[in-house]
Amino acid sequence: MIPVSFEFFPPNTPAGAERLRSVRAELDSHRPEFYSVTYGAGGATQEKTQATVLEIAAVGQTVVPHLSCVGASREGIRALLEDWRTRGIRRIVALRGDLPSGMVQGGDFRFASDLVGFIREVTGDAFHIEVACVLCLC
Repeated sequence: MIPVSFEFFPPNTPAGAERLRSVRAELDSHRPEFYSVTYGAGGATQEKTQATVLEIAAVGQTVVPHLSCVGASREGIRALLEDWRTRGIRRIVALRGDLPSGMVQGGDFRFASDLVGFIREVTGDAFHIEVACVLCLC
């Protein structure tokens, strides 16, 4: 069987949250390796991401939150990592993310590699870290 995962955007409304629950329940039949949950540019959906991650984890599914370094502080990331670790979350998708329109300050991390280094520095190997990259064969 080929491993499969599904990615969710955090819902913005109670109706959207209910729809996500329904769709996730349907997708469970495909036995995904994990569900990932996106993290808005500059952390715009951070609270919604956290709620979605915790809800999926609460039903016993493996969930892999995205974590963007754009607009993030070291202390904010440290607190989030500690919360996830205490809740049994063990995988993360670490991303740089794009600066939202009009955002001038990028945060404490310039690149995803800086974020990955920080995660390792403060948590050791507590998390399986996944990253994304763009390969240009120009």
